[in-house]
Amino acid sequence: QVRLVESGGGLVQAGASLRLSCSASGGTFSRYAMGWFRQPPGKEREFVAAIKRNGGTTSYAESVKDRFTISRDNGKKMVYLQMNNLEPEDTAVYFCAADSRLILSAPLRDGTNYYDYWGQGTQVTVSS
Repeated sequence: QVRLVESGGGLVQAGASLRLSCSASGGTFSRYAMGWFRQPPGKEREFVAAIKRNGGTTSYAESVKDRFTISRDNGKKMVYLQMNNLEPEDTAVYFCAADSRLILSAPLRDGTNYYDYWGQGTQVTVSS
């Protein structure tokens, strides 16, 4: 069983940066595509970014493209989300998730139903 634990959230002002981290244990981390999702207050969980198991391909939601960067370190079993130029609309609980069934040649997926394992989330609040 895979356990994911997020960290790095907090309260920041608009324009600031934050780096979220997700630590994995159990399973075979290097075989999983990884994603970040977020759930704004009163809204559905939405896709933010994803990265293939070898780190060679990434995908982003339009709303965060050019501001957020996803990366991973398979040796440390970590995945990161660097968030720059944060906006109040980025306020949400951010979740790390693993897609254990994605084959390397297939495109990254942005639906929550494709991800098997989830962390507990970390709160990011951006004030204006």
